[in-house]
Amino acid sequence: MSRYLILLPAPEAEWADLPPEEHEKGHASHVRFHQELAAGGHTLVTGGPLEASDRATSMRPGDDGAALVTDGPFSETTEQVVGFYLVESDDEDDLRAACQRFAARGEHIEFRRMAE
Repeated sequence: MSRYLILLPAPEAEWADLPPEEHEKGHASHVRFHQELAAGGHTLVTGGPLEASDRATSMRPGDDGAALVTDGPFSETTEQVVGFYLVESDDEDDLRAACQRFAARGEHIEFRRMAE
């Protein structure tokens, strides 16, 4: 059984400004994705939304050998990872198909198999 990380990048500012019916449409898409995972025999290990990137803490090596810790997002980009799914599956082709259907409903995803 392999594990796959499905990242959900999105422009946070635009998402926050969407009308309620668009949020409901997105929620329904996620519910359907969960159903398709279960129907395909894939195991949803964990997943969920992340807090906004402005609440993130960035940590990287500092020049003095200590960690340099700063509040806020690590990089300035138009899209941030806003959520994720960790899925176990022994059928990558079927999982990819479910992810493609998920994306076709308007979701932007990044599909990554975890290194073994």
